[in-house]
Parts: sequence; structure tokens; C-alpha cells
Amino acid sequence: MSERPIHFYFRGEVRQVADAPPTRTVLQYLREDAHATGTKEGCAEGDCGACTVVLGENVGGELQLRAVNACIQFLPTLDGKALFTVEDLAGINGLGITGLLHPVQQALVDTHASQCGFCTPGFAMSLFALYENNPQCPDKAAVCDALSGNLCRCTGYRPIVDAVPAAYEQDRVGVDRPAILAALAPLAALPPLDYRATGQRFLAPRNLAELADARLSAPDARLLAGGTDVGLWVTKQLRELGDLIYVGAVAELKVIRVDANGLFIGAGASLTDAFDALVAFEPAWTELARRFASTPVRNAGTLGGNVANGSPIGDSMPGLIAMGAQIVLRKGGQVRQLPLEDFYLAYQKTALEPGEFVQALRIPPQPAERRFRTWKISKRIDQDISAVCGAFALSVVDGVVSEARIAFGGMAATPQRARQTERFLVGKLWGQTTVDAAADVLAHEYAPLDDMRASAAYRRQVAAGLLQRVWLEDGAGGAPTRLAELEVQP
Repeated sequence: MSERPIHFYFRGEVRQVADAPPTRTVLQYLREDAHATGTKEGCAEGDCGACTVVLGENVGGELQLRAVNACIQFLPTLDGKALFTVEDLAGINGLGITGLLHPVQQALVDTHASQCGFCTPGFAMSLFALYENNPQCPDKAAVCDALSGNLCRCTGYRPIVDAVPAAYEQDRVGVDRPAILAALAPLAALPPLDYRATGQRFLAPRNLAELADARLSAPDARLLAGGTDVGLWVTKQLRELGDLIYVGAVAELKVIRVDANGLFIGAGASLTDAFDALVAFEPAWTELARRFASTPVRNAGTLGGNVANGSPIGDSMPGLIAMGAQIVLRKGGQVRQLPLEDFYLAYQKTALEPGEFVQALRIPPQPAERRFRTWKISKRIDQDISAVCGAFALSVVDGVVSEARIAFGGMAATPQRARQTERFLVGKLWGQTTVDAAADVLAHEYAPLDDMRASAAYRRQVAAGLLQRVWLEDGAGGAPTRLAELEVQP
């Protein structure tokens, strides 16, 4: 690969950056280099949404627009993409008049949805992405999902949510998609990015073979996917990351398909796309998919990155393990596959060998008699780290449990199956008596830690309670498990 600068489309032209550190964030570039200070810095970890921008990318000949957090997005990841900030919205108004507000901005004014205004640019960008991706006004639940990564400390959310239908009542306008795609086309013809500055190298191969070769030649380089965790190593821990190999430009890693072998999800598929596929494959993923981080984090982060990270509280792993997922690993031209639960050896230690990387995840077809559930327990509904995440896949034939796969995050140093509880359940009648006894086994199977998220005793109680919830929702005739599900009597 030949060395070249970063190229991206911004403010009507292609910009080139040749001397910024590879770990310089998009937010730093905007505020300090481009002097686009409408984008704010709040938390510097992707939690508050003050830094929200929108990225445009050619995906299958269509312009994909998605909101992301600029504070943890490294500048070289913009290569080949379009960048939109809050300052751009005033020019996207259907008349081409700079200074005339976009319908989303005007609606925020009209509904009195801003007080101090610090968070407002981030809200405007999240709503802009929602507006661009939905020709018809979305319902309130979809609006709240889109705003799950934006925090406001003074207005309250009602007038912000009210701004969405107000925006749709105005004349419909939008990004000139053909023009943006035309501007991005020459960037796709450039060679793969090999960017070097300040003694660091940022390599962005574009196919699996190039990635495998790069990984073998630089096994100590840091692999980078969405940066939703690695970005914090820079912004919060001030770590030097050394050379980086970026997997986000490898189209083959973003492939998602369903075939006779089940569901295949490439390791580079975004969490947004991966969870859409998981929900379509098994609808019981819906709640976890909605509560996993926030929309901007899911747009940037990848399922492969979440799995490879090896965190004991990674929310995707328990459900994947319960469904019997296999992880596909590649080293050079060699590919191997192993059960996902065998990938985790110790606290943040995995079975990855030097020069190896995660290529994909495979979820086998699920038996018709299998009942699957997965839940996340945390202090907040949105944008929170789990205290416990549990997943259950039970096969019941003629009233008897024929197979059980149960996995938890937050209960041990790694995501782990509850094998004692599984063995206890198999062969027993699926009923309240069995569930009560199995819950007692489960409550004593793990030795969780006490920490600021939850006590060990609480975690044990929650884990046992989730097994009871499986029974209540499935075996007990669909008994309500939430206040919102209870019928209000007149």
C-alpha cells in the first residue's frame, strides 16, 4: 500500500488531512482545526451526545446517513465518507439559502426545545439523521430510540420529542443524495488508506486478504473497528495506541446473510445492522437490541468488536452463547471456528492467537421447540452498563426440558454458561416446581463480585429471578412481568 492523506467530503468539497495524529478525534478536528465549534464536547466518551455528527457513506449505491459520536471517532475513519455537522443544516433547507433553518432546527425553536443550548446541536443532528432516514413521521418510540444517546439537563425531553412531528409539518427537504454520492465516487477510486503521522501508522485494508496480510505482518498493531471502546482509551486513559489496523473499510466483514446454516454476521457489521438481523432471526432479541448503548454507539460499534473485546459485561455475548453461536477466526489464509463460550479464557483474555482476528459469527438454525429470552438489568433503561445480562434457550418437548443453554454476563470474569443449572433442568418437567428448584441452583452457581453497579447478593437474586421470568412469560401462560403489561381495570 502506498502512503496517502485522509480524504473526506465536508462543506461542499473534498478535504485532505496529512499531518494529524491517527488518534486525533473528529471532534478535535472540528473544534480546533476546522473551527466548527457548533459541535460540543461534553463527556468525551460517547455518552452525552453533545458531539453528535452525521456520516454519509455509499452502501450498495445508496447514501447511508447515520449519527455517530465525534468525540470517540478517530479522524482517519472519515476516509471516503461525508461529514455533516450542525452548521451544515442551515444550508440544507430546500432553497439553498445559507442561514435559513432546516425544518428540524426550526421545529426545535418553535417547540421551545432549548434553554442553555449546549446540548441542542447534538439533538439537532440526531433528529436530522432520523428525519433523513424516515420519509414519514416516526412514532414516539422511534423518536425516543433515536435520542437515547442525547442528554439534556435543563429543558426536559417533551418539547424535544414534540419537535419531530413539527418538523414533518413543514415543507419536506433533504440532503442532495446524488450530489453527495458523486462527490464520494472519486474517493472510492483511491488506493486503500495507508496514513502515517507523528510516528504512527493507520492502515485501512479493503478486503479480507489485505487485512489478513496486514495482521500477520503487524501482529502487535491495534485492531480498530468502531472505536466505541478504544476511543475511550485515548480520551479518558490518555493511552498511546501505536500502529492501528482499521477493519471498517473491509466490505466482506460487513456481510450479513441467512442460509441453511443459520445466520452469518461479519465481524465488521455495525451493531445497528447486526441487531436488526438478530431480531429478524429471533424476535426475542428486540428489547436487548433497543437497550444496547445508544443509536450513535450502535451505528459506529460492531458486533465483532463487542465480542472480541472480551468484557464480562458485553451484552451481546450471553444471548449469542445461549443460541449456540460459533466464532470464526482467521489467521493469514487459515480459518478456524469454535463455540463462542470457548473463546473466553479469563478476564479480558481470549483464544486469539498472534496475527489472528475475528472474521464472523455464525448462529445455527434454532429448533422449533426452543424458547429464547435475553434481558439486560441496569440502573437506567437507556445508555447504561449492565449489572447482569442473562440469556436462556430452552427446548421443551412434551412438557419436558430436552435441552437448556443458559448464559450470563456480569456474574463472572467472563461471559459464562450456567452449566450446573442446565444439567439440573434437562429431563425435568417444565413447571413452577422445577423452576423454583433450578433458580436455587442458579443462585449458588456463580461467585459474582461486589462493585459499584451491584452487590454479589443482588446479582445472584437477579439471575434466579430472570429464570423465573422465563417461566412466567412462557410456561405460565404469558403472565405479565411488568407493570406496563397489566391491564388497567375501569
